[in-house]
Amino acid sequence: MTPPRSCRSIKSVLLRFSKNRWLVLLSILVLAIALHAPILRGVASVLITEDPPRKAAAIVVLRGQVPFRELEAAKYYRAGFASIVILVPSKPREQAQELERLGVKVTQDWEYGREVLLKQGVPESAIVIAKGDGEGTLEELRAAYNMLPNKDALVILVTSKYHTRRTRLTWHYVTGGRSQAIVRAAAGDPFDPERWWQERRFVLSVVREYLGLVNYYAGFPVTP
Repeated sequence: MTPPRSCRSIKSVLLRFSKNRWLVLLSILVLAIALHAPILRGVASVLITEDPPRKAAAIVVLRGQVPFRELEAAKYYRAGFASIVILVPSKPREQAQELERLGVKVTQDWEYGREVLLKQGVPESAIVIAKGDGEGTLEELRAAYNMLPNKDALVILVTSKYHTRRTRLTWHYVTGGRSQAIVRAAAGDPFDPERWWQERRFVLSVVREYLGLVNYYAGFPVTP
């Protein structure tokens, strides 16, 4: 079935954005200069949402910002909020594959994450490594959901502040609404919604999140 013209147009726009990140970044910086700080704070606040922690079947640690997310997950595990912690490996990139071919050991993010969990008191038996891999949030959450024996189970999703809203929406999309999520931001996450426009790394994070939200509302026409 041929996709509607509107979907094709949205996909085309998203692809152009992905190929012109510096143009997007420049646009955001221009807006940051032109607009007042309260508006820019509002831009970040839209991305952030959290739920009170409560008992769940599993804690899913989204990949990135090691060790902050793992530290948060370990805290909930020790408090008895869940009995397992799920990590999702990433797809090996070309440079990692070439290094392996040359005999150079490559340590993946999830391996660092597992070490952090172990050092924070999470036993190896409680750490679940998802089968398959995930490049983006959509694939990552799909891999995590596939590891749940009970597809209606409540889970705790641990990520960064700016990524919380998109994580919640994507989980609902992946599970078809069957599994509810408690979304928590890592306490050590350095993202500051009060001055995100003053640091390049935070600007890039905000840009990626808004592009990700556009992709979500368009039905994920662009995938990794």
